[in-house]
Amino acid sequence: MEQKTLIIGASNNPERYSYKAAEKLLAHNHDIELLGLRPDTIFNKKIDTERKAYTNIDTVTLYIGAQRQPDYYEYIISLKPRRVIFNPGTENPDFKAQLSAHGILVEEACTLVLLSTGHY
Repeated sequence: MEQKTLIIGASNNPERYSYKAAEKLLAHNHDIELLGLRPDTIFNKKIDTERKAYTNIDTVTLYIGAQRQPDYYEYIISLKPRRVIFNPGTENPDFKAQLSAHGILVEEACTLVLLSTGHY
């Protein structure tokens, strides 16, 4: 069973941290799924715009602000990830509490830092 990371807020803009995270996750041999607002392809991976019922999602890493997250609460919980990473600027105490209540680990951390320090 291959474990994957779902990047929510994926972008084709190399300046965006979600793009850098996709690049670095792949460089560290992690399988990824991408969910964004606009369809595109980066690193031979499709950016989906519809919320698919992905399987084997180990980690969801968020690149959308707290104000846009409520639309994703039920969806993310339904994927049953092991953990959700709130990258800088995405912190959300309400959602953290909901995730914890469902037994999902929560980390306020930077995916890029976790990868570069070997703590991913």
